[in-house]
Amino acid sequence: MIDKLALIYIKDLKILAARSRGRDLFYIPGGKREVGESDEDALVREISEELSISLTPSLLEFYGEFLAQAHGQPEGVMVRLRCYTTSERGEVQAAAEIDDVAWLSYAERPKVSPAAQLLFDDLFGKGLIK
Repeated sequence: MIDKLALIYIKDLKILAARSRGRDLFYIPGGKREVGESDEDALVREISEELSISLTPSLLEFYGEFLAQAHGQPEGVMVRLRCYTTSERGEVQAAAEIDDVAWLSYAERPKVSPAAQLLFDDLFGKGLIK
């Protein structure tokens, strides 16, 4: 099981996605926690490293959890995507291993990882993305 944290950042009914160097699909920005980190602390660190946005841990709100086959991993390796939202906003700048960022609509769902596709379905069903 791969345990990942993700930030749901929506603007103009599109969700922010990031593509890491050497990857073919986009992911929801975030990453894995380090030993001893809470979800919130890990997500703040990852978003700062990847997108140069400073977040306040206490303003993060748990949105939901999505489980799917891990992209690029052997069959049966699953990823658990724990998703958070925040009212904070910042100027997105790709950094670290991030090659590209994009604001994606539901029609661009095939461009994201399987776990992110489940999130897209949920957000679209609630009218949060178009």
